[in-house]
Amino acid sequence: MPQLLIVHHSPTAGVRTLTEAVLAGTADHAIDGVDVVVRPALEATATDVNAADGVLLGTTANFGYMSGALKHFFDSTFLEIGGALGDDGSAATSSGGRKPFGLWVHGRYDTTGAVRSVLTITQALPWRQAAEPLEVMGEVSEADRAAAYELGGTLAALVMG
Repeated sequence: MPQLLIVHHSPTAGVRTLTEAVLAGTADHAIDGVDVVVRPALEATATDVNAADGVLLGTTANFGYMSGALKHFFDSTFLEIGGALGDDGSAATSSGGRKPFGLWVHGRYDTTGAVRSVLTITQALPWRQAAEPLEVMGEVSEADRAAAYELGGTLAALVMG
């Protein structure tokens, strides 16, 4: 059975609302036969990622960066999940592998740095961006919830085949 891994850090009401909407989208009536595995970012492992056919990432925007919990997830799994490093030790563009991924970010005033930091790391993984990042600032609206639902459904449908 295809597997979709959701790795998230949802400490605030806003990002929790988006996380719940993403999860609801993965369970849409049109989705069939996809095993959805949900892991808080501090608990997700390389084994979880390597077993998955697709990945959804959720984070807050903190001081112009992704959450420390999501950064820890990347730091602790990067090489085991196929991360590529350049000769100088920085993230290199990965070749091979096409695991789809999606991203949602919630911030109070800005999400730009958080999105950029996640995309910088994911470009060094054998993944492909399957949807535009969902960036939500301030209060979460009904339209934001609908977009999060669609993100979850889109990634689930992609791994469903």
